[in-house]
Amino acid sequence: MMEKKENLIKLFGVTNQIAELDLKRIEDKYKIDLGRNKKIVRKDNVYYPQFDLAVRNEASQMAKSYEIFYCLEKTIRKMISEKMSTIEDWWSKKVPQQVKDEVKKRIKQESDAGVTIRSDDEIDYTTFGELSIIIKSNADIFGDIFTNPNGIDRVMSNLNTLRSPIAHCSKLAEDEELRLQLSVRDWFRLME
Repeated sequence: MMEKKENLIKLFGVTNQIAELDLKRIEDKYKIDLGRNKKIVRKDNVYYPQFDLAVRNEASQMAKSYEIFYCLEKTIRKMISEKMSTIEDWWSKKVPQQVKDEVKKRIKQESDAGVTIRSDDEIDYTTFGELSIIIKSNADIFGDIFTNPNGIDRVMSNLNTLRSPIAHCSKLAEDEELRLQLSVRDWFRLME
């Protein structure tokens, strides 16, 4: 009886190894990540345990929303930079003065604070709303990507509203998490 249980356990282990190999082949063949190898993130063991468990759980839950926003904002900045890169000195020639002025203030604030400068690229100092302004004010350049400027306003406004609680460490309500997913979907739909 014991030998039969041991054989079943071994068979289970071998079956899992085969399944893992098959999943690895699929990931390699189709150049996708099925999320099988999530890295274990080690928390700060000195201070993290001192925070209330409910706050730690909420932070873990909100990390997903932050990650979505981080990726989206970086992707939009990259798309703008790549599209504008065909224009020499595009930042000074094509970005509205109000955006340049705000970015200049943020760069100075960081410099005066003595913290490590986040980037050498001005676009990395733009807010979500300012990215929208850059796109809209250069509709002729982005016309082949976005055919509906009003759609950009609506989607970016929704995203900017949702960004505030995420950036300021407040929990998103379940409805707002859904609204975030739909707004991100709307953003990509604008580019279809």
